[in-house]
Amino acid sequence: MDVQIEPSWKEVLKNEFTKQYFLEIVTFLKIEKNAGKAVYPPGPLIFNAFNQTHFDNIKVVILGQDPYHNPGQAHGLSFSVQNGVKPPPSLVNIYKEIRSDLNIAMPVGNGNLTHWAQQGVLLLNAILTVRANEPASHSKIGWMNFTDTVITKISDEKKGVIFLLWGKFAHEKQLLIDETKHFVLKAAHPSPFSADKGFFGCKHFSKTNGLLTQQGLSPIDWKLLTP
Repeated sequence: MDVQIEPSWKEVLKNEFTKQYFLEIVTFLKIEKNAGKAVYPPGPLIFNAFNQTHFDNIKVVILGQDPYHNPGQAHGLSFSVQNGVKPPPSLVNIYKEIRSDLNIAMPVGNGNLTHWAQQGVLLLNAILTVRANEPASHSKIGWMNFTDTVITKISDEKKGVIFLLWGKFAHEKQLLIDETKHFVLKAAHPSPFSADKGFFGCKHFSKTNGLLTQQGLSPIDWKLLTP
């Protein structure tokens, strides 16, 4: 089948698109659409993380769980929201940590992290779609088979990638990463329920840039502009 995804990823993942589990995902999403269910993000943005961050350009992976489930929020990048949408609580806490860590003023009105993605930060949700107003509603349709393969491919075929794993769900993906050639930074989830249990003060943003610089790579410009 002809999946619309950036060419470098299409090559890396080509075997996945014909597997039974992936065909079942496509069938499920068609059934949802035909039943009049609202599914986020919109179809053209389901693979936005891959289209914004090409396989050859990956420096950092920030792993989320599933997309935001309210209208107009999700656009295929973990923790990110579309232009004009107020940053959700977890992203607000991410901004607080960046301010504390790097002394960068982050915009309260801009939650679009595309600027990070275009610098090589893969903003990957483990589950790529969700039914409107029903968090985790697509968690069992097969997406994690696909995204576990994505993580494994990055681990196997690249070197020196920095994985930021926030919260228990993300921590479980550590088993897929070869830590003899990659870096794993773990912390609590930035959600208001857990940010004060180890996310605040983790300094992952300065640590990430330090690790990139050690490898002779340009650091990430974490600053976002006010829209």
